[in-house]
Amino acid sequence: MNSRRIFLKNSSLAATAFGLGLPQLAFAQKEADPLFKISLAEWSVNRLLFSKQLDHLDFPLEAKKHGILAVEYVNQFFMDKAQDEAYLKEMNSRCENEGITQVLIMVDREGMLGARSDADRKEAVEKHKKWIEAAKFLGCHTVRVNGYSDIAWSQNPADAAEASKLVTDGIRQLCEFAAPYGTHIVIENHGGFSSNGKWLAETIRNVQHPLAGTLPDFGNFRIGAVDGNPVSYDSYRGVDELMPLATGVSLKPKVWDDAGNESELDYERMMKIVLAHNYHGYVGIEHGERDREWESIVEIREILERLQQTL
Repeated sequence: MNSRRIFLKNSSLAATAFGLGLPQLAFAQKEADPLFKISLAEWSVNRLLFSKQLDHLDFPLEAKKHGILAVEYVNQFFMDKAQDEAYLKEMNSRCENEGITQVLIMVDREGMLGARSDADRKEAVEKHKKWIEAAKFLGCHTVRVNGYSDIAWSQNPADAAEASKLVTDGIRQLCEFAAPYGTHIVIENHGGFSSNGKWLAETIRNVQHPLAGTLPDFGNFRIGAVDGNPVSYDSYRGVDELMPLATGVSLKPKVWDDAGNESELDYERMMKIVLAHNYHGYVGIEHGERDREWESIVEIREILERLQQTL
């Protein structure tokens, strides 16, 4: 990919700088190409948006005010605007004027792409299409969808296999539509079968389409519950399994183990897993503590900035 060509180019420039006694050039190249980039997921401030304390159109500038120059949208906050060209142009204008990159759109509430019924799957695909078109208009490289089925989550392997087959079909249909746009269609581990890293990785591979991928979420590995007790999947192993197929990652500061236990994220351990897969794209912060959303976002941003320098 381009990252390899960039690496070779930078290595050559750095070597030249060293030979000429210009170490500052090598340093400048390192600064220009960080190990990873930082973005902000709109869900981080969902409470402010739902309560109308913040308007969707103002989200990118608020992100910039807090040191983040890339944004990840959630369709729920402009649900009726996917085909409103004037509104999308305003989104573009505000970001272009401020030097803000629009990374992806997270799509919810548009039907189950893994529905049992062929007609229901087709309807869900149709409802998602407008968001692919909107993503292209906004310059977003990815649309995140949900790998949900109306086969309820269970620990029965037959149910898992059937749900995977249905989701695979829905995602393949959506990828075929997205192909002329070049837009990636990715599933986030987002509860149920999809929060099993192995299940999700196998499902995406079975789609057999270059635009099908994953959006590993560090914290979304709670699968379900049995008798009121959480069933979960180890976050570190899950991210490791999903990274070969990833076009982005979502950072939450909580993780799970295989025994239903939640704990604090080990930032360095997790980012080493991410980087081990030669990933240098956006790490999307998706966290905002109630009543101190922006303060908690900045705290995570500063941790990531330190890791950019030390890893």
